[in-house]
Amino acid sequence: MSVHIAIPEPTSSDSAYNQRSLPPYLAALHSAGVTPILVPLHERQDRVARLLHGAHGILLPGSGYDVDPQRYGEDRIPECGEADPGRTAVDELLLQDAFNLHKPILAICHGAQTLNVWRNGPLIQDLKTQVNHSPGRTVLDAHPVRISPGSRLAGLLPKDEQLSAHVNSSHHQAVRIPGDNLLISAISSDDGVIEAIELDSTDHFVVGVQWHPERTYTHSAFSRAIFSAFVQAAAVWQPRRIEASVGAP
Repeated sequence: MSVHIAIPEPTSSDSAYNQRSLPPYLAALHSAGVTPILVPLHERQDRVARLLHGAHGILLPGSGYDVDPQRYGEDRIPECGEADPGRTAVDELLLQDAFNLHKPILAICHGAQTLNVWRNGPLIQDLKTQVNHSPGRTVLDAHPVRISPGSRLAGLLPKDEQLSAHVNSSHHQAVRIPGDNLLISAISSDDGVIEAIELDSTDHFVVGVQWHPERTYTHSAFSRAIFSAFVQAAAVWQPRRIEASVGAP
């Protein structure tokens, strides 16, 4: 059976950003053996729903926009960028579908922040630490992260990397407090910024990372392992039976 992964366009209005950032996601998914389903951000909801019907998992990519702080009950500070309502609307449809049906989710950078806010967790609107969290796309090893013992990510590390890894970094916002039923699975070693979250569940793969494993897929075993675990979860996914979901949280 061919595995299909739904991925929304990164932005609704910045075509240059989309053309630059989308190919690495698609290449990583193809390399991992799955077929991407690109979800346009200007489609009607019923059209998006039809696309999702054939998807076995959801990948939420990065974006050049920020999450609207009103969504987590805060006023916008000057350093916070503009939001992308078109991307937000599609992300919410994808997240609702994935949580309703227990579809695996891999959320990257802006996608991880969106996941956290959707689960009622706040963000840091603008990072101010000694670590440069946005050194540029060409910097592949920006800073180290410490992986939480017992987490899904810990199980994906190469054996010679003992709960630590070096990652790239292209973000100025981050998770402040994990949302409902989300756990911290990685932090920046030097300043404690939350770098990864995951759902506290053994049977529902939901992982969000602040870095960009799609950019380092070809040379990082850890990046390949993240995509591989996501794809493996999608390959065995089955829709939840209606009677099993009644009364479920």
